[in-house]
Amino acid sequence: MSVTPTAAPVTNTSGTPTIPPGSPLLLLGARSDAATERGVVCPGDLPAADDPELAARARRARAALGSDVVILGHHYQRDQVIEFADSRGDSFALSQFAADADAPYIIFCGVHFMAESAAILGRDDQRVILPDLAAGCSMADMAEISQLRDAWARLERAGVAEHTSPLTYMNSTAAIKAFCGERGGAICTSSNAPRAMEWGFEQVEGSRLPGKVLFLPDQHLGRNTAVLGLGLDLEDCVVYDPWQPDGGLTDQQLRDARVILWKGHCSVHARFMPAMVDEIRRERPAVEVMVHPECRYEVVSKADRVGSTSQLITWVEQAEPGATIAVATELNLVKRLADEHPDKDIVFLDDTVCFCATMNRIDLPHLTWVLEALVEGEVVNEVTVGDDVRHYSRLALDRMLALPGDARSLART
Repeated sequence: MSVTPTAAPVTNTSGTPTIPPGSPLLLLGARSDAATERGVVCPGDLPAADDPELAARARRARAALGSDVVILGHHYQRDQVIEFADSRGDSFALSQFAADADAPYIIFCGVHFMAESAAILGRDDQRVILPDLAAGCSMADMAEISQLRDAWARLERAGVAEHTSPLTYMNSTAAIKAFCGERGGAICTSSNAPRAMEWGFEQVEGSRLPGKVLFLPDQHLGRNTAVLGLGLDLEDCVVYDPWQPDGGLTDQQLRDARVILWKGHCSVHARFMPAMVDEIRRERPAVEVMVHPECRYEVVSKADRVGSTSQLITWVEQAEPGATIAVATELNLVKRLADEHPDKDIVFLDDTVCFCATMNRIDLPHLTWVLEALVEGEVVNEVTVGDDVRHYSRLALDRMLALPGDARSLART
């Protein structure tokens, strides 16, 4: 099958508002940039969502492509997409699966940084496709590379950069990963964040100032890791705000801190509040509360179990029949867990519906569109990573993978 890449055009609309310098977002309707996760133009007709033949079309296209394509589905995807996934998992597990796959085409049903990670870990001859390039990640977008360069310059002015290890969560852009890799830092997942942060401190031990970690982009995972995972105090953490002069911190605050947290968060997990835990315990006294470490410190502190997406799934699967479990993570996953385990009472911690809006941009019309395009010999919405960024990102990933097998975990049971 001969496949030619099709690049969606980048357009500008005259008379639209100017985008502020350094802004990680495109203003709605201002322009689209198909080379990034900020917007998308479909160079073809997107199938109608109400087409009764849509699922059948997707199945036909998938069958025609055979072993040439692997479809990966993140746990937060909607069921109509997960149905077509050859493998489902969290972002890092799927990226590893993609790297081990023989297929030349990887369709990643997730968000942009996940497709980037697959491109970083994959072979040079593999092509990674994101069905909708607008499927970004609000958390990843909260750390833009020019802002990080400014932040590092701020640490240099305060005299603390040489005593600081940069550590970024998997939920970050390839440019952020590469920055950390180039400066001796690493990447972490929600499962191994405590061990990775511990490693970061070890890299700068013996400094005249306390060793530090710059943790980005999720302040909540960073705080929970430092305090609940490593036993530091809340006062050991400060929050760097890229939108404030000097990050909103004095030189002395930067010198005294052990963990410099980036002011970012997950728009889904930050919604959960401590009062929700109190309320569910009043309603269901026997409930077991399981939360993701991207939740606020005040929520995590009240939970019975704290763990990554994969850990939450495992705990639900292992729970006794009849168990009552409240889960604080993305709603598509919680609903799927409830459907798959009808012998257990599994509820969403929040009584308000809250899907991951960007993840839900990947839908059956977009998946069908990219599959049918491949059948016709076109690669649409390909995600690529430049050589330098790929090299240093891979370096940071390799440092994470080299951490000891008995890595400390934030998971609390």
